[in-house]
Formats: sequence, structure tokens, C-alpha cells
Amino acid sequence: MNISDAFFNSLAQRGGCEPAEEKCLALLDSLGIPYAGLTHDPGDTIEICEEIEKKLGAPIVKNLFLCNQQKTAFYLLVMPGSKVFKTKYLSKQIGSARLSFADADAMERLLGLRPGSVSILGLANDTEKRVKLIFDEEILTEEYLGFHPCRNTSTLKLRLRDLQEIFLPHLGITPTVVTLPTE
Repeated sequence: MNISDAFFNSLAQRGGCEPAEEKCLALLDSLGIPYAGLTHDPGDTIEICEEIEKKLGAPIVKNLFLCNQQKTAFYLLVMPGSKVFKTKYLSKQIGSARLSFADADAMERLLGLRPGSVSILGLANDTEKRVKLIFDEEILTEEYLGFHPCRNTSTLKLRLRDLQEIFLPHLGITPTVVTLPTE
């Protein structure tokens, strides 16, 4: 496992960013939203995510890119990383039957992201506002959350309040809050 001990928190300290990540971080900087981050191997195992959480001091959330059966409605669900996702609980609360994971083409087209890199920060790329944001209420109890900045080999620690009061209003997004069960 390769996780950098060096946190980055400004343009001058980042270096080596991909264009999507650079755009994301530049937006946060322009909005005056403080963050800390680290680079790491792709966070595709529980062990890697747990290590990232420890180093960041913030829980890593699941960001699930979903769509309806007709692929006409798209959703980004942000939920605790420890919860198991079951579509039936979400479908009832948002009034959209037959939810499934949206495909990579839709993710690229709507959010400009590749699978594994999706996060709330990618909503800045949704200029047509086609993706509806959904929060599981449980994440709203956290002070800080961990998100990928549009690539899955780095993670940022962001204050939830900054996302709610600065980032989302800047994008013109009001999230829907749902209650998903813990099993």
C-alpha cells in the first residue's frame, strides 16, 4: 500500500495533478474552501480506504452514480462507506423505480469522470444539472468527509459545512436527504 505522508493543501504543493483534478482543486481554491489531501493507490479495497480514513482523519464516503431504467434520470448518492446499498430503500424515497448503476459512458458524458473517480466534486462538471444529488442523512452528522477530487488516486478532506454552504450553492444544487437503513 502506498499512501503519501505528505498532505497537499494549496496549488503550489500539489504537483502532478491530472487536468480534471486540477480543475476541481482550482474551483475549491477560488471558492476559498480549505482542504487537505493525500495521494494513494486506487482505493479499491476496504483496507486501503481504512488506511486513507486514518491518515485523513475523516470518513470516506461512497459515491454511487445511479440511473433509472430508461436512463433519463441520473442520481449521485453520497452515503457512509460502511453501509450496504439496496436500491429498494432509495427507490421508494425518491420515487424512481428500478434504479441501477449508470454506465461509464453516462458518467463520462455527464460528469466528465471515469469509474472509480466519481464524487460530489464531479458535479461541477454537470453544466446541464442533469444529475440529482442525494445524501444519506447519516453523513450529515460528520464534520469532515473524504472525497476523490475527480481521480481515484487522491482523496481530499473537506468540511461538510463548506460543501453545504459554499460549494453546492455555487453550483445551484440542493441535495435531497434520504434515510437508508444500516444492516
